[in-house]
Amino acid sequence: MPSEAARVADPQPSEFAGESAGQVARRLFHACRPKFFPASVLPVLAGTAWGVQAAGSLDVLAFLLALVATVCVHAGANVINDVGDESGGTDRQNTDRIYPYTGGSRFIQTGIMDASAMARLGTSLLAVAAIAGLLLILMKGTVVLAFGLAGVLLAVLYSIGPVRLASVGVGETAIFIAFGVLPVTGAAWLQSGQLDVSSLIFSVPIGAWVAAILLINEVPDIAADSATGKRTLPVRFGLGGTALIYIALNLAALAAVVQLAMTGALPLLAPLLPVGLVLLAAKASAAIRRGIADRDAMTKAIESTLAIHTLGSIWLTGVAIYLAIR
Repeated sequence: MPSEAARVADPQPSEFAGESAGQVARRLFHACRPKFFPASVLPVLAGTAWGVQAAGSLDVLAFLLALVATVCVHAGANVINDVGDESGGTDRQNTDRIYPYTGGSRFIQTGIMDASAMARLGTSLLAVAAIAGLLLILMKGTVVLAFGLAGVLLAVLYSIGPVRLASVGVGETAIFIAFGVLPVTGAAWLQSGQLDVSSLIFSVPIGAWVAAILLINEVPDIAADSATGKRTLPVRFGLGGTALIYIALNLAALAAVVQLAMTGALPLLAPLLPVGLVLLAAKASAAIRRGIADRDAMTKAIESTLAIHTLGSIWLTGVAIYLAIR
């Protein structure tokens, strides 16, 4: 658990100074906000496991390329989001942030990297993702293109463009698709060549859990987002409404797992952990209602939400692996 000072402090330029290969690599890595990488790694793992249990074998190269593409899109989107929020003034006005969870990487605001360098990094990461995607197209066909284009468009339009999705209250929907539906069903399709209702439902819990991460991370940013015209769901619906949406996302995750268990696509015990995760979410929801007035509770709620996504995704991956090897 980070100390109170760590939660509110910015990254220090001295920590990321230097031009050696290792120092530059460390700086670029942390600019991508790696604490949130499980949100892209775990959907690919879960989707791959789901596809393997249908196909009966693992295409290792397809899995690795999908993982590289998804993580690079995620990292690129994080960096581009920082550039977009700097341009809109949101991150500079955000005095209620809980670092390192909300308010961006703070690399631009602290002078560790300037906006142009961050933009180049984001573009480079998306280029790497495109190369991995091209290799997958050559291996698996043009269906991959649909998954890839949708993911990149959502990642870019989330933060920049004529309609910034994060600024008009549909950021959670975009994240649900980009870090739930697309990577889970896409990774499953790469392994099995199948895209059916069951794989779509299997993606719902992971998408809902990652959307909940975005939602709760927006709570400390309400004042800054409102001041700069960024109409996120917490800005639109306030703390009470946000708490209800947060619980609804976690209940939707549980409902999807129950549905798959009832139809025989998952074992009957599959909902066991998601039930416990809903109870954990209920406690986090209470912290959302209090908002930034209780920084300790808010920080713990954010950390709990990250844990819900991680534990739930690993659980579903494990269940899918069990189905593949039984």
